[in-house]
Amino acid sequence: MFPWRRLRRLGILGMNERNADFVLPYNPRSLYQLVDDKRRTKALAIELGIPVPRLYAVVEIEHQIEDLSRLLAPYGEFVVKPSHGSGGEGILVVESRSDGRYRRCSGLVLTEEDLGHHISNILSGMYSLGGIPDCALIEYRVNFDPLFTEVSYLGVPDIRIVVFRGVPVMAMIRAPTRLSDGKANLHQGAVGVGVDMITGRTYNGIWRERRIEEHPDTGGELAGICVPHWDDILTMAARCNDMVGMGYIGVDIVLDRDLGPLMLELNARPGLSIQLATRTGLLPRLRYLEGLREIPRDVPERVALAKTVANRF
Repeated sequence: MFPWRRLRRLGILGMNERNADFVLPYNPRSLYQLVDDKRRTKALAIELGIPVPRLYAVVEIEHQIEDLSRLLAPYGEFVVKPSHGSGGEGILVVESRSDGRYRRCSGLVLTEEDLGHHISNILSGMYSLGGIPDCALIEYRVNFDPLFTEVSYLGVPDIRIVVFRGVPVMAMIRAPTRLSDGKANLHQGAVGVGVDMITGRTYNGIWRERRIEEHPDTGGELAGICVPHWDDILTMAARCNDMVGMGYIGVDIVLDRDLGPLMLELNARPGLSIQLATRTGLLPRLRYLEGLREIPRDVPERVALAKTVANRF
């Protein structure tokens, strides 16, 4: 059997089909700014009561970097990220500070000059989509739920949920590794762990396109983790669809040990590696939902529909 026929039989969605049949028809270009601009996404979420990491400050011009010490004085730990960044590029996590120095999770210590230089690079557009001038967001550092301690290296694991027509259709946990430099990005070497849409229990692991049962750095077992607040997480993902008005998005959610689920960011072009992590093709679920004449407007009904679809395919 030809490889493409086998992939079709398994219901695997390819990039060209994703773009032509789901991204282009369901995601109007005029709405991309609501997703690509993290500052604007955060503002929308706050307006609708969707929990997000607290925004401490925004650096928009070079002159503000001179006032960095005063700006950061109230915060012992924080995250610096580009508003228009993608793939985790440009994100800098500070876990502690002392005597004008900032310690990263890796143990690397930065001076105030180092931090200012990094923010200057963000402003120049070094990490932004298309290289456009950007602004730097300084926000609350998520302290991830201890449930994930054994399956994460340095960084914060997140939960990626693909949502179509307002219905969550597939989910995975993205767990940072040494190779990914603590970032939850599969292309940079993070681990993808499939999550059962009905129960919120993990069941598979994928790393560098091969199946694994344990985290490559910690040795923690990947299967059998019950994600807490699972229905709340699905509800949050469905609400994010309503927030931006796009039909096909990826929603990234983190579990804070004190604050619970927080929406981290959205993606208008969610990657397809989630199919490897779950060992399940997206296409049958998407086609089924596409064929429905009406999708429930009520969010709890859409969450129930998500579980029905997952049980069917």
